[in-house]
Amino acid sequence: MSPAIENSAAGAQYEPVIGLEVHVQLLTVSKIFCSCSTRFGDPPNTNVCPVCLGLPGAMPVLNRKAVEFATLAGMALNCRINEDSVFARKNYFYPDLPKGYQISQYDKPLAEHGWIELGGITPKKIGITRLHLEEDAGKSLHGGFPDAEDGTAIDLNRSGVPLIEIVSEPDIASPDEAHEYLTRLKEIILYTGVSDCNMEEGSLRCDANVSVRLRGQKRFGTKTEIKNVNSFRFIRDALEYEIDRQIGVIESGARIVQETRLYNSEEGKTYSMRSKEEAHDYRYFPEPDLPALSVDERWQAAIRKLLPELPEARRRRFVSEYEITEQDAVVLSATKSLADQFEAAAGQATNPKRVAHLVQSELAGRLKARGLAIENSPISMKGVALSADLVETGAISGKMLKDLYDLSFARNQDFPQVYENEKPQQITDTARIERMVDEVISTNPKQLEQYRAGKKTVLGFFVGQVMKASQGKANPQLVNELVKKKLGDSAQSE
Repeated sequence: MSPAIENSAAGAQYEPVIGLEVHVQLLTVSKIFCSCSTRFGDPPNTNVCPVCLGLPGAMPVLNRKAVEFATLAGMALNCRINEDSVFARKNYFYPDLPKGYQISQYDKPLAEHGWIELGGITPKKIGITRLHLEEDAGKSLHGGFPDAEDGTAIDLNRSGVPLIEIVSEPDIASPDEAHEYLTRLKEIILYTGVSDCNMEEGSLRCDANVSVRLRGQKRFGTKTEIKNVNSFRFIRDALEYEIDRQIGVIESGARIVQETRLYNSEEGKTYSMRSKEEAHDYRYFPEPDLPALSVDERWQAAIRKLLPELPEARRRRFVSEYEITEQDAVVLSATKSLADQFEAAAGQATNPKRVAHLVQSELAGRLKARGLAIENSPISMKGVALSADLVETGAISGKMLKDLYDLSFARNQDFPQVYENEKPQQITDTARIERMVDEVISTNPKQLEQYRAGKKTVLGFFVGQVMKASQGKANPQLVNELVKKKLGDSAQSE
């Protein structure tokens, strides 16, 4: 809930109860019950056939790859995989549901009883009730058509695309926890490779169920469902608004109506979409055209071999193996691709800790300033590793590295290419640096007197002036040594 409500006397009396239903499209080439393409963005109603159009007599045939992907996701989410599960017909009417029913799973799903662990000082597990397979519906497109500006058009390309629905337990206690749960869920699914989780293309969609109750009360309050929210940030904002709204309704003496609500992100408010005073009667019954699904121990074992090292496990190993901070590990394991690149770079680098440090200190700020994700960085992990080694060996200074990074971003070129083109040479000639030190000391008598008077921090001033005089090319370690020596000699000769 928002801080204003949470900190108020009324808000402190209540606690929210949140459960999330997440639909994830699977990255199969063809649909779940036919051979039509799942490709996004094709002209409307071109990837369709009698099966996904629901024409009479058309028979569904289950896509084996969809089952493998769903099982892999279930394993990654710590679910128990049921050897036997059953498809059912879920009967309801939408304009974009041509059969008048959806093939889904109901009382016997593919996977159950999983969990996701959230971080923090006290880790918390959010239970996953079930993960089941189903087909997606088509898509209704409202307005903006030449022949009917206010009309609705139907695109059935999406009809029959394989989905997994992941239903959480009502264990989520705040909008921030909901945001973290979704972030962790998306990370895990992306690591498995079963979906691209692209919310803009509808590959990941989330509905939130939320209610409030007096703090410490066991009985749930009346819930509302928030649908069609297209970002994790908006889901958090929608939950905050809805919690505040429900508390306000209860405090006014009215009652919460069980309903489905939509979130308007521009206004930051939820609005009633339709009443759900009575639970939908979907009239589930076993799908007569599909046999029971059997994922036996042998098949499960083969799928389990495809399970990658998952984000949390990888972060713990990064901290232990490379001696980097937990924050560095979180950044470097944000995606499987990035983590793989870091591992490859760390294996080549003299000091993996410096690689991690450069990602945080030099790369992250430049990426943020340009609105780039780390996966789209012009400087690859291999480039970061090379730059780390050059600094480590003293071949370039920190100032040179910054300049080279700036050039990499300006030219959109990787670090090795820019370094090869520029070939900056660090000054390591002791006599040459000594002459610069003598010049800086002689032209700054005031600072020299301060040093002689005991103000040792002035040492940094002289080092900085020498580095400036060398245009950042002097070896910093050698500069420090020579400045200390010269100033020491000057103090003794006083």
